[in-house]
Amino acid sequence: MNFTAGNDDPRSTLMFTMRSAFAQFARSLIKERQREGIALAKAKGVYKGKKPALNPERIAQLWEQATAGANRSKLGKEFGISRETLYQYIR
Repeated sequence: MNFTAGNDDPRSTLMFTMRSAFAQFARSLIKERQREGIALAKAKGVYKGKKPALNPERIAQLWEQATAGANRSKLGKEFGISRETLYQYIR
């Protein structure tokens, strides 16, 4: 008996659905444990997130150049940050 997806056999469909449900359940448990671990680490002061890419002085330089109309892609390369990070600093 072949228990793979795409087969019109009802047993195959049932098996595939059950396996999918167990995989989804296992993934939900992993994510729940991960959230709990992050919360505990934050409470201990261990989990602080990523450090800023630029210091305040460099942010001021970036802001000045961006408001002066400089090319944003070139600014990102010059400061060593992605365009998305650049846009976050400009906001």
